[in-house]
Amino acid sequence: MDPAEITMMENLQKNTGRSLEEWKRIARDAGFQKHGEMVKYLKETHQLGHGYANFIVHKALATDAGSADDKSQLIENQYKGKENLRPLYDMLMAEILKMGADIEVAPKNTSVSLRRKKQFCLLEPKTKTRLEVGLNMKGVEPAGKLEGCPPGGMCSHKIRVEKAEDIDAAVFDWIRKAYGMAG
Repeated sequence: MDPAEITMMENLQKNTGRSLEEWKRIARDAGFQKHGEMVKYLKETHQLGHGYANFIVHKALATDAGSADDKSQLIENQYKGKENLRPLYDMLMAEILKMGADIEVAPKNTSVSLRRKKQFCLLEPKTKTRLEVGLNMKGVEPAGKLEGCPPGGMCSHKIRVEKAEDIDAAVFDWIRKAYGMAG
């Protein structure tokens, strides 16, 4: 388990009085099959924040990077049926990884989280025609192609990418800003 997950697990125990194993059992015993249903259940029934609920469900379903035997397979699976978006992901990753050697790449079933001390970017093929670049930049006003996200989610902002031309200098400026804020 990486240091961020260890901290999350310790804080979960401290703030809720229950261990990760207890929460995983609660999530699984609720009878839901889908990730989103389980997250919603934990948030609504147990008043957990999105971060904790999402963490618990990923661990309960073994759908996070730490639970996967082959992390590259998680990425391959994300782009099945969305192969047209894979070059966009590759373009973004090639430039993002140049921003610093301290970037942790954490693939999950549906997205790839990029972290420093905390997550700053989330790359997610949302539909068959759109990849979303989620960013964490609390307090930054949306502008241009940078849209705001509803409070309480995994990201504060997003940029929609449908074609290579959508990935311009402004996109990387926003990603660099989020990267800087996460250090």
